[in-house]
Amino acid sequence: MSDLVIGDDGLARPVWASTDPMLRDYYDTEWGMPVHDERGVFERLSLEAFQSGLSWRTILAKRPAFRAAFADFDPDAVAGFGEHDVDRLMADAGIVRNRAKILATITNANATVALRADGGLAEFVWSFRPSTTPEPSTSAEVPTTSEESVALSKALRKRGFAFVGPTTMHALMEALGIVDTHLVGSHRRGSSGVWA
Repeated sequence: MSDLVIGDDGLARPVWASTDPMLRDYYDTEWGMPVHDERGVFERLSLEAFQSGLSWRTILAKRPAFRAAFADFDPDAVAGFGEHDVDRLMADAGIVRNRAKILATITNANATVALRADGGLAEFVWSFRPSTTPEPSTSAEVPTTSEESVALSKALRKRGFAFVGPTTMHALMEALGIVDTHLVGSHRRGSSGVWA
């Protein structure tokens, strides 16, 4: 239980979600809950790519600005972004101004639209759900990649996606509820309903 902190509400959370109100709310209400709609999966895929090399706290704080800048992560709208939009985004201090990640988001929007012919992004990503989920008791036991995240990364790259490395895809799988890496003993363990 050393990696869990009991909050003033009596609930056990990991250290990362125990003090900052924004992270605590995200942990309590959103992280690891199933997301099955295209826009929701595309948003999380995009934000996980922007998070690469940065803290999730930074991305979460900027999420309203990201949503405004990227047409609420509507894949059709983002797929239509051109050079003018890239310039606009590079000038937007509310988001992470990384040209490669901005271009990857536009690329991924186009790939998302193309994937509809084969069932769509959400169905595709969820098809990599493993047969079991990790059961970490400590933060050190939480995996950062898996056989499935490596396979998902390769499959998305073949479909034209960018910034979808195995570590980023594992984080996406955690965020979407495809795997449950809530620590054993956390009040959120098993709350997604995906894993009994």
